[in-house]
Amino acid sequence: MTEVLAIIPARGGSKGLPGKNIKLLAGYPLIAYSIKAALDSPLISRVIASTDSLKIAQIALAFGAEVPFMRPAQYALDLSTDLEVFVHALKWLKKHENYSPDLVVQLRPTSPIRFLSDIHDSIEKLQNSSADSLRFVTEAFHTPYKMWQIDEDQYIKPLLRTEQNPEPYNQPRQNLPVVYWQTGTLDVIKTKTIIEDQSMSGQKIIPYIIEQKFAVDIDDLSSFQRAEDAIRNYNCIKFQP
Repeated sequence: MTEVLAIIPARGGSKGLPGKNIKLLAGYPLIAYSIKAALDSPLISRVIASTDSLKIAQIALAFGAEVPFMRPAQYALDLSTDLEVFVHALKWLKKHENYSPDLVVQLRPTSPIRFLSDIHDSIEKLQNSSADSLRFVTEAFHTPYKMWQIDEDQYIKPLLRTEQNPEPYNQPRQNLPVVYWQTGTLDVIKTKTIIEDQSMSGQKIIPYIIEQKFAVDIDDLSSFQRAEDAIRNYNCIKFQP
């Protein structure tokens, strides 16, 4: 049987929305939704939270996650990368428990709108593939072909061009390539990709496309409200009253 470890990264600091990982969403701490998503999936073998915060650790434990270690402060900075966090977690588990999963599922607390069938399907897709990882995406809300950069002379220049059209920014959106945005909802990664390749994705990445209305990345009060609306209106993973 494939050993699948869910890691929920939840540091204590947050400038955009202070305390957001434990802020109540429809009556429950935000991190609890990611824990429940992992615990509800029969394909996930183990659920741990990686945090530098004792308060977050206590809440994670109360909702059923393991907290086998506290994340070192050097991996809980504003510019700390997912790779640093996950390499630390996997190496700690290997060293202290001789535990090494086949697949790792990343469940960010800030993207709580998930469906159990999607978790199941995404794990199975990577299990049955030679790909390095799977990542949830949705069609981009705004096309990057109409985005600009400002150069050193203070003129704007296009962010992207196409071989077929040197001025895509002057084209109707329908004539431009479809572009996808990574939602943060869920990633599935082979452990060897993280440890051996030192990457959170590798080179072969399977897309798992979801609808835009379910792609909620919480970073401020307005996105928090959108998440609450989705929790109430859709049959996603949530706590029953």
